[in-house]
Amino acid sequence: MLSLKVKRRKHFMGFEFYKYQGTGNDFVMIDGRDKSFDFAANEVADICDRRFGIGADGLIILKNHPECDFEMDYYNADGSKSFCGNGSRCAQAFAEKLGIIDNTSQFLAIDGMHVGKKIGDHYATKMGDVNHVEELGKDLVINTGSPHYIQYVQNLNEIDVEELGSSIRYSPAYKRDGINVNFVEEKDGKLYVRTYERGVEAETYSCGTGVTAVAIAHLYRNHGLQKKVELTTKGGSLMILLDKRESSIFENIWLVGPATEVFLGNFSN
Repeated sequence: MLSLKVKRRKHFMGFEFYKYQGTGNDFVMIDGRDKSFDFAANEVADICDRRFGIGADGLIILKNHPECDFEMDYYNADGSKSFCGNGSRCAQAFAEKLGIIDNTSQFLAIDGMHVGKKIGDHYATKMGDVNHVEELGKDLVINTGSPHYIQYVQNLNEIDVEELGSSIRYSPAYKRDGINVNFVEEKDGKLYVRTYERGVEAETYSCGTGVTAVAIAHLYRNHGLQKKVELTTKGGSLMILLDKRESSIFENIWLVGPATEVFLGNFSN
């Protein structure tokens, strides 16, 4: 049991949390079914700080919901809110541990209702349909619950993801609302992805909505029809299952990959 002291409002002292990760994308998980949690943005940032807090790419509170199995309340590391694909898979694993779900689930996130299921030892989230791909020269912008900028590169491992990613994320077109930036290399028939995430404002080891956008971009650019796309991130491999109905219409999209409990701890005085 890990006990950490983190700056926060007094009435938040003394509660249990779990740490989960999905291909290196890591999250603080809190069971909020019986107790209300309303963190300010600076408190989330303190908790997710990798030097003075627990350290995480985001924070997830599982809540009761009258119309589905649970609600996933997700915060980026800077306290902003969005949908998180890998976080949704970790939320399923956490809900299973808490006895809320078995092999299938329905849950609410900020972008609407989602369906989840287990595929072997992995957890899968059904993503929203995508019916628009924006072309910006050779680059693409695709929204998969969060907006993603996709740029194909060579020598991916040599790219300065934080410098190049931040230059796009803070460019005049995206500075106000932000955008995630994915750098992609196709090599020997395989897709490799590195992502700069808004809200974290740094490179993360993996981004679920990002690899979903990259899989769609791959089929869009290559006019492919395959129903399975495998991608490699810094944190491991993820798989996208999907149907392509027209050139820029994609549906029945599933994000599939591992989700693992790392440790249990609690906040204390």
